[in-house]
Amino acid sequence: HVQLVESGGGSVQAGGSLSLSCTPSGYTFSSDRVAWFRQAPGKEREGVAAILFGGILTSIADSVKGRFTISKDNAKNTVYLQMDSLKAEDTAMYYCASGSMYGCDWNKEYAYSYWGRGTQVTVS
Repeated sequence: HVQLVESGGGSVQAGGSLSLSCTPSGYTFSSDRVAWFRQAPGKEREGVAAILFGGILTSIADSVKGRFTISKDNAKNTVYLQMDSLKAEDTAMYYCASGSMYGCDWNKEYAYSYWGRGTQVTVS
């Protein structure tokens, strides 16, 4: 039974930083895509960042480019999302997702087979 577990969310003032972690159980990320999505109240879920091909490539949404960084520690089988210069509009539930489907845009939800339950990020 595969589970993705997110951690690191919380409340922070604007301009602050948070680091999210995503660790799977019963599963190894290997070369699968691993992405972070977020969903704010009343809005659709959107892709934030993804790490591809085991960490060779990363993709970042324009809305967070220059502020967020995605990385992967293969030894720990963990993917991180470092969020700096946080803004109120970054407030959302953040989800980790992984999957082996390539050949489509990284920010398409259907490309991911496994999802975490989410961790809340609140920026005031």
